[in-house]
Formats: sequence, C-alpha cells, structure tokens
Amino acid sequence: MTDPQSDRLPAGLDLTEPERGMWRAFRTGSTHDLRTPVTEQNDPGGPHTWGPERSVRAEVVALLLLAGPPAVPGRVSALKLNGAHITGTLDLSGGTVAPYVELQNCRFDQQVLLPECHFTTLRLVGCALPRLEAARLRTEGDLHLTRCVVRRGIRLTDAHIGTDLLLNQLVVRRDRRGQSISADGLSVGQDLQAELARSYGELSMRGARIGVSLSLRGTTLSNPYGQRALNAPQLTVERTFYLTPAGVSASPTPTGATPPYGISLTTPERGTRLQRFTCEGGIRLDDGRFGDAVDFSMARLALGPDQELSLRRVQTPELRFLGERPTDGRVVLSGARVVNLVDRWESWPGPGSLVMAGFSYETLIPLGPFPLAKRLEWVAAATPEYAPEPYERLAAALRGGGEDADARVVLLAKQRRRRETLPLAGKAWGLLQDWLVAYGYRPGRAALWMAVFWALGTLYFAGHPMPPIRHDEAPNWNPELYTLDLLLPIVDLGQGKAWKAEGLGQWLAAALVLVGWVLATTVTAGASRLLQRR
Repeated sequence: MTDPQSDRLPAGLDLTEPERGMWRAFRTGSTHDLRTPVTEQNDPGGPHTWGPERSVRAEVVALLLLAGPPAVPGRVSALKLNGAHITGTLDLSGGTVAPYVELQNCRFDQQVLLPECHFTTLRLVGCALPRLEAARLRTEGDLHLTRCVVRRGIRLTDAHIGTDLLLNQLVVRRDRRGQSISADGLSVGQDLQAELARSYGELSMRGARIGVSLSLRGTTLSNPYGQRALNAPQLTVERTFYLTPAGVSASPTPTGATPPYGISLTTPERGTRLQRFTCEGGIRLDDGRFGDAVDFSMARLALGPDQELSLRRVQTPELRFLGERPTDGRVVLSGARVVNLVDRWESWPGPGSLVMAGFSYETLIPLGPFPLAKRLEWVAAATPEYAPEPYERLAAALRGGGEDADARVVLLAKQRRRRETLPLAGKAWGLLQDWLVAYGYRPGRAALWMAVFWALGTLYFAGHPMPPIRHDEAPNWNPELYTLDLLLPIVDLGQGKAWKAEGLGQWLAAALVLVGWVLATTVTAGASRLLQRR
C-alpha cells in the first residue's frame, strides 16, 4: 500500500501538472512521456517552441534525484523522461544519485552541471543541451550520450566510467577554449564507442585509459580552428583502437531502440553504405599503448600543411595503416614499436611527408601489391637525408620472413644511398665496389670477374712465356697456374716468384695482382657487413 506521506513535497514547492506526472512516474520507475503526436515537433534541437505542458524545472529534477521519495512497494524508483523541456540549470555537483536515470529526446535550457557527481547509470539519449560539465564524474555502470547535440562542449576531465561510455551519433561543438570534448585523464572500465559522431573542435583525451576497445568508426573529427582534431598523447587502450568505417543503414532507427541505437558491428547488410572515419586536422597519439592494434582501415586524413598524424613512441602489436593517402601534412612514426605492420603502398605519403627515425617493426604484411622497389621508395620517402636505420630495419624484417635475397637488395640500396654522401675519393671507391661485386652482396660477381681475368691472363702468357729468374730452380712453365698465382693475394702457388715478368707481361702481371687485391678487399668488406647484420 502506498505511503501517502511519500507524495508530500517540501513546503513552498508547487508542482505543475508535468512535474506531478514525473513525480509519480519516478516512484514506479516508469517513463514519463511528454512528446506530442506531431513527430517533427519532438526534435529537441528543432525550431518548434515547447510550451509549459511539457516543461519541468531543473530544481524539481534535482530534488527527485538527490532526495526523492521512496519507490512504490514492489517497484524500483527511476527517473525516465521522454520529450521533456527542462528549464533552468540542472546542478547536481558533488551529489550522489542512486536511482537509474534515462532522459530521452529532452531539451535543456541551460548547461548540465555534474562535476564530482556519483551515478549508478546515466543515459542521455537524443537530447539537446548547451553544455555538459562532468569533471571527476563517477558512474558504477554506463554513461550514454548517444544522439545528443551539445552546442558548447563536454567536459569529462578525470571522469571514471564503471563500464561503457557510449557517444554514438553525438554532435558536439567547441567551447570557448576550442575543445569539443575535454576528457584528459578519463577512465573507462570497458568500451568507449563514439561511432558516427561529429566533433567540431579539439577532442582531447590526454592520458585517458580505456579498459577494452576504443571505437571511432565512421566518425568525423573537424577542427578548422586549431592544430589538432584529436589530441590523445599517453592514451592507453587495452584492446583495439578503431579509426575505420561504420555501416549506415537506410532504415530509420526504431523507437525505443537499445544502445548503440542501430549501429551494428557486424558485416553491413545489402543497401547499407559505409561511412569512413574522417579527420580534418592533426592527430596526436604520442606515447600511446594499445593492447591489440591501431586500425586506420579506409580512414581519410585531411591534414593541413603544418599538421601531423603523430605516432611518436607508440607501442602496439599491430598497426594497420590502410587509409587514404594524406595529400598534405606529415605522418610521424619516430620511435614507434610495432610487431606487425599491415599496410598498402597507396596509403603512405610521399617524400618529405613521412618520418620513421627509430621506427621498429618485426613483420611486414602488405595488403595488395607492394613490390620491393616500392618498399625502397617508401624508405627513401622517409629519409630525405641518408640514414642507415630504416634500411637495416627493412632488411631485418625481410630476413625474418625468409626473404634473404630481398634483404640483400635493401642493404645494397643502403650502400648506394650512403655513397651519395661521401667525398669524391669515397664515391670512386664505392663505384668500383658496386661495379665489381655490388659491395659484396653479390659475391658471385667476384668469381665471375676472377674467371674472366684468369682466362685473359692465361691466353696472353700461353703465347708469351716469361723467362725464369733462376734457371736451375724454375718449375715447368704453366701459364694457368702463373696467372692464378698473380690473382690470388696471400696464397703462394710457387709460380709468381719463379718467373721474371718483362715488357707488356710486366704490366699485365701488375694489373692482375691489383685486380686480385681489389676483388678480395670488396668481398671481405661485404662478408664483414653481412656477418655484422647477423
């Protein structure tokens, strides 16, 4: 039986009819629906005026949430409003709200103040409000802001969300500091979904921690007013960070749909179009930690000339760089460490727009054609000035995948690039090594040149025997062994010192000795480089 004292209000507070209905619905946990039969008049962000027949005062809402009456026996109290016009400032700062709260399609006159407030679960769905102030907010369950329109920004600095934070289809504009969402130090126990959302200003998530995955599928981040559209250094995501497309269904969202309100993570059905993740402005993810992957599949990055996609010192098992090639700005991977690099040739920017100093990866997984020549162009684009490390890293990854021949080609390209920085004498010596044995990475060339000079020398000395130095000690004349003894440094076959080279033969013998030393030196240098890499 209902306690008649439970409906009694504090003295001096008179309720309007919509407020009385809200009071009664609160005690039964039912939804108080103030929408009109005319659908177009129920848009909280629309031009239609909402009269007193659907208005409730913010102070009455606060009274219900902070010190409301007990529930009807057998029911659980909850505040559920649909289509209400909340007048005045809803201020719950520092309060503890025990009832479940769900406000759908509501219009707020003034900003909502929730700093240091404690909720169980808070759901704002399809609402229009000037601003949400919720620094250090705590929830035991979810916080939903799906399909809301916020005109002057959201502040969630140091907020703690117990389970999921849902921002799907949110539209939020910048505050006076240029930030659309300020969520530095935010902690989310499970998933953060901000799919098909639109942010106009800087989305700041410095030092935020996400317990499972962070999804920006199909979202548009636009900040024409500042340097970055997403500023999230030291971001930690335990699973995957998605900057990928989302399926947009042509069918309208059914009334009363459950979050995430028509957004499906499964394969899109026929007739469903894909909306790509788009960022108009810089992205900063420096020093981020991602447990599974960072996924840029089909992402569109519209960077300005002085803007960057900055992934400095990022650590993740997999980087999926599969988006549209940026036409401006820079992609910076300095110091980043990944295990698998999944990429396409068409996704990387051109020379001068890619920085990879200290970028470490173990396995290359190209999607689509990515021949070695293009991979070398990729390294060259990241090194407008010669640097050995990107070449050595690429060679190590190829060797780890069993592609030893390609690894040698990369190291040869490194030596040729290095030669461009040497003085004239160094360039000449480098050209000679390259021409003879490809810096030792093609040792078969040395054997070929040795055979050519051995044959030439043998032919000449067969027709022009050399006189012995000592007639009584000279071995039998053998032009083949004599030529080979001249070509092989250090090794003594007993022929070179037994015969006296004269005339043209003397010049030929000297040339053969010099060729032998050059071939031996270049082969030894190449072998030394190979052993050092191993």
